[in-house]
Amino acid sequence: MGTAIESGRTEVQRLAAFVTATRHEQLGPAVREALKIRILDALGCALAALDHSVVRAVRAEVEELGGRPTASLFGGGRTSPDRAALHNAAAVRYLDFNDSFMAEGETCHPSDNLGPVLAAVEHADGSGLDLLLALAIAYQVQCRLSEVAPVRARGFDHVTQGVYGSAAGVARGLGLDAEATANALAIAGTAFNALRVTRTGALSNWKGLAAPNAGFAAVHAAFLARHGITGPAEVFEGNKGFMDAIAGPFRVEWEKEGLDAVLRTSIKRFNAEFHSQAVLEAVQELRAAHNLDAARVERVDLDVFQVAYDIIGGGEEGDKTVVRTKEEADHSLPYMTAAMLLDGDVLPPQYAPERIAADDVQNLLRRIHVRPDPELSARFPAHHACRVRITLRDGQVLQAEKEDYRGFVTRPASWADVEEKFRHLAVPVAGAELADRIVEAVVRLEDIRAGQLCALLAAVPVGLKGGR
Repeated sequence: MGTAIESGRTEVQRLAAFVTATRHEQLGPAVREALKIRILDALGCALAALDHSVVRAVRAEVEELGGRPTASLFGGGRTSPDRAALHNAAAVRYLDFNDSFMAEGETCHPSDNLGPVLAAVEHADGSGLDLLLALAIAYQVQCRLSEVAPVRARGFDHVTQGVYGSAAGVARGLGLDAEATANALAIAGTAFNALRVTRTGALSNWKGLAAPNAGFAAVHAAFLARHGITGPAEVFEGNKGFMDAIAGPFRVEWEKEGLDAVLRTSIKRFNAEFHSQAVLEAVQELRAAHNLDAARVERVDLDVFQVAYDIIGGGEEGDKTVVRTKEEADHSLPYMTAAMLLDGDVLPPQYAPERIAADDVQNLLRRIHVRPDPELSARFPAHHACRVRITLRDGQVLQAEKEDYRGFVTRPASWADVEEKFRHLAVPVAGAELADRIVEAVVRLEDIRAGQLCALLAAVPVGLKGGR
């Protein structure tokens, strides 16, 4: 992998050249629309999460430490861009309801980049179009690295690639030149390689905060680089660099990259881990078609692809029948399936502590059996194929098979789908009038300053201590 050095540029310098060379004109209509859909989706997730204890704890830490107030906090107040990135990204991520990108060996949530990128663009007094461009770059970098350099099987978390995406988007949002951008990428990439234990075994609050912390780190790295701090120029290909120590050799032809990765991301229909979505849609449809009372269910058999089994079905990442917390519940296919059978949907209320602890869901989840199927696995990642078999106490069997769900890349969510989801999540927190104004601001992003959108998000009346 020495060709880049021999030609005079390291891999990170080639990546930095891509980041700084992109122009607004490369944002075609389809890409702009896809970005706006994902921004609105992420903001709905964020507003619905603002009053949850984990996000409030992050806000308390931000308020305790303070910072020069050049970036807005969702829910009111201002602070430094790195701390705004941490808090706002935590809000986006906490519900585990934001978008997903799927590669053969990695799944990530590219809208995790919204918090850090928005903070950087607001700090720089950038336009809404600047926000779209910087976010498109962040998506492209994270998704492409997830495709060519997956790290999950080597024990590292997907935010390992995410910190490169955030650093790239933040650097562009701040207007850094190619040299400073390369240093920002090198600092962030060298210093923040996250362990996959974040998402295995007994899950903690860190599951929802690992990516926000990477965004926080990316903003910090970009500001250090702006002040002249250098990072390892051979972060990717060097001795004990990312390829040598973690990912193995790879190469992206950054000179030929576009900004279309966002078109290959999926929107979640249910508030549940990404690989569960097709199963839950199938269960919901069976429940409705047969007017099914969960008390009639004797057992449920779920055939899924290997990745789904490993992450949420009881495979290599741990037992999924022991469910005590929100973090464990939204990564347990048995729990989520039981909740769907009992409640008819899987949304934030299904993760209330009293719902998780209830006898009905705890008893039912232990009668749900998940197994990997090689034929379904062979269809991954192009499809999220599954088979659902529900056996009732009277011996009747209900069956369904899916290959995707509404919101998956093969059946993309429309603007109307996401606006409905946004209003469902945001109106109880922000009120209908402010929710309308946020929707309008996202629609008109090309015509407004990023700070105008931020001001609306800061006007949401939650998460405050002593008022704004």
